[in-house]
Amino acid sequence: MRWITLVLLAIVVFRSVIHLVAPATAAELIAGVDIYAGDGNNVVAMFSQWGAVQLILVMVLLLLFFIYPGLTPLVLLFLAMDAPLRFIAGQIAPLVTVREPPGQVLNWPYFFFVLVVLALSLRKHRPAALPAE
Repeated sequence: MRWITLVLLAIVVFRSVIHLVAPATAAELIAGVDIYAGDGNNVVAMFSQWGAVQLILVMVLLLLFFIYPGLTPLVLLFLAMDAPLRFIAGQIAPLVTVREPPGQVLNWPYFFFVLVVLALSLRKHRPAALPAE
């Protein structure tokens, strides 16, 4: 489960870096946000700043993951909370997009995958049975 968790963390790192350094923070290219509606510069600034925050948060999760292996289920719990919280935020303040962003398309499959990995990470490992004499 730790390897799968590491892959999930790598995805968050990638997503964070893209929003931080991509031209126009990839707000229009990836997320489909019309950055030219109204004052588009504010949208670009928002995505850039959010990319920086995501990067800080995933660094904390990476530290927990590598320094405290026993906290892998906690790291997975935080990763799982991302999807429903973003869904709620989208219901409160919906984005107007020119196409469906990947986060919206992949939100629930990602959530359920992380829940399965979380459940598997919480299973008790049973010691191998000793051979019968």
